[in-house]
Amino acid sequence: MFLLFGGVNAVILSAKAEEVCKVTDPTDTPLNVRETPNGKIINQLKNGKEVYILEIAHDNKGISWAKISGYHNGKYRVWGWVFREFISCYNR
Repeated sequence: MFLLFGGVNAVILSAKAEEVCKVTDPTDTPLNVRETPNGKIINQLKNGKEVYILEIAHDNKGISWAKISGYHNGKYRVWGWVFREFISCYNR
């Protein structure tokens, strides 16, 4: 989009919102991270931890699972699978 201000062209760039997701387990306990959807527990994450959703899958009961990743001590890593409903996302 171009606008004309007093004979000067200005370009307005629309900022793309960044999606941010966080662990929001309503039980107020660490969220279990699993090797596969409904698989072996391999880790836990605390509420408020920022994560990225890499993939969504459903188990045979129709429960949504999210494969998540994020940063820990400055290093990016893929954590595993969690209940999708315990991850809340919003635009920043």
